Amino acid sequence: MTTDFQTAREALGARLRELRAEAGLDGKALAERLDWQRSKVSRLQNGRQTPTREDLTAWAHGIGRPDVEAELHGLLSALDMKQRHRSWRRQLAGGHRGRQEIAVRQTDATRLIRGLEVSRVPGLFQTPEYARVIFEANAEFRGIPPTTEAAVETRMRRQESLYDPEKSFRFLVCEAALYHRACPADVMAEQLDRLYNLVGQRRIELGILPFGAELRRTAPHAFWIYDRRLVIVETISEELWLTGDDDLALYERAWDWLAESAAYGAPARHLIGRARAALTALDAS
Repeated sequence: MTTDFQTAREALGARLRELRAEAGLDGKALAERLDWQRSKVSRLQNGRQTPTREDLTAWAHGIGRPDVEAELHGLLSALDMKQRHRSWRRQLAGGHRGRQEIAVRQTDATRLIRGLEVSRVPGLFQTPEYARVIFEANAEFRGIPPTTEAAVETRMRRQESLYDPEKSFRFLVCEAALYHRACPADVMAEQLDRLYNLVGQRRIELGILPFGAELRRTAPHAFWIYDRRLVIVETISEELWLTGDDDLALYERAWDWLAESAAYGAPARHLIGRARAALTALDAS
């Protein structure tokens, strides 16, 4: 739970406590009115439990203040935003390993992962050396502890899920990611070879969005969809964790529209092979 989230939850609890006191009720009396356990009133007003909209409606009516229902719902919406927006500065304060452990748990809990990557290879498909360069560069960029080896080990452990017969993976990668070199040529060559060999594997659908392809929807940023319960969007400063039905439907539509223009199978291998050949030619010149 982030500090921002907890601070906002405590502020909401303080407002609940203030309203209860203004109504001349103690916690026991309010609990009896609402037919709640007294401990629930205590947890809510001390910021130790996140209320539902129904809890807040009941609280407003229980203290005889239905006029504050909209205010309380607004505070809850702000709280939800704090939970959705996850600062990289806080998530990576101790290095990359902790966030990679979260990724492992999310993958373990998911049967179908769909993803779009615009400028780099998806973490689930990265070689150890490619991942190592990415982690080291990001640690330098953010000024965080370089826990590179632990992060690489955890990322490789996450890749064991690719061989789980209960899981499926459908990924779109923009052709630009095959040419963007955030690593030495030999590391990139090994990474392209791995992508080439992943095409056509069981339970893995890898599509390449070619340069010049006509798109119903452009690819503005990377995102991952976990079953139909969560979308994770990565920006430079934070991650967005989206769980609302409207958000899920929107990102599913974006993924479907982009998938229409992707190359699969032999055409995908051709695009990867072309990038590999260009890399070899560049390295030889």
